[in-house]
Amino acid sequence: MNIRKSRRGIVAVAVAAAAALALAACAPAAQAPAADGEGAAPAVEFPKVRFGYIADFNGASLLAIADAEGLWDKHGLEVETPVFTNGPLQIQALGTNDLDFGYIGPGAMWLPASGQAEVAAINSLGNADRVIAQPGITSLKDLKGKKIAVPEGTSGDMILTMALKSVGLTINDVEKVAMDPATVVAAFASQQVDAAGIWYPLINTIEAQVPDLEILAENEDFSDEVAFPSAFVANPSFTKANPEATEAVLAVLREAMDFRAANIDETVELTAKMLKGDAAGFASDAKNAKYLTAAELDALTEDGTVATWLTSLNEYFVSAGKLDKPTDASTYYLGEQFVSAGK
Repeated sequence: MNIRKSRRGIVAVAVAAAAALALAACAPAAQAPAADGEGAAPAVEFPKVRFGYIADFNGASLLAIADAEGLWDKHGLEVETPVFTNGPLQIQALGTNDLDFGYIGPGAMWLPASGQAEVAAINSLGNADRVIAQPGITSLKDLKGKKIAVPEGTSGDMILTMALKSVGLTINDVEKVAMDPATVVAAFASQQVDAAGIWYPLINTIEAQVPDLEILAENEDFSDEVAFPSAFVANPSFTKANPEATEAVLAVLREAMDFRAANIDETVELTAKMLKGDAAGFASDAKNAKYLTAAELDALTEDGTVATWLTSLNEYFVSAGKLDKPTDASTYYLGEQFVSAGK
């Protein structure tokens, strides 16, 4: 795992007794409020936060901003950011207490809905997923009996299931082969599989080797049925034990969201620098999602829209056999805490 660290910004204020009243009103963010108005309380000691991510624009851009803009320090946090290849692995790490926060795409949303994590914040609304096929396979119906690669439990898995259903097929009608994302790229490029459920920017890599591949389905084909939100997830044990640190993390995400929404080009550069990758590829990735400001997400949380998105996903996951029944989004979405972190 690659580990990036930011030092905890703890401001120690030493003042004469005569100046205590004046300085109490200026207590730093990482300090608890003064207990009696006569002096600042000791600084709040937050635990080190382990925040997982995926090495693409959606998964890493807010962390790149937080690091470059000093937001972790500003909010008194020390953070480690281990990289993962997909969302389900991060959910597993949350479950074993090896991670405090992480990032997942819409295909893994059934995991928090099943009680394995909390949704701390919505990150973006995606349109990066595709069902792709080898040249000559021109329709979804042609996939019957074909070998299809897909990263299990991801948005690629989700769009494949939805695409097959739209033409009267199920996963049982094809030969589904579970692979990690990098293996999907290699398997498709070498024609070991007939099709794949995968996403950009990985499709850019595949297209460089198979330029005449067929795109059979994409997120927008199902926009009337369900949204495709990516999200940041949290370990319930951490949020329960550390409410102040959780609020600080949410405050960082809120500021980074606003920066990204206003500065997409700069965010692309920051993400490319963090991941040591090609900015052009991340720019392409950024075009396949809608990025909300914190205020927009507040409004969508308070009017119930986010809950509707999650409920629609839950209904899909029930039909796909991932959940036994839909789960009330209020039981695992930290919407109130997210909004409160902005006040």
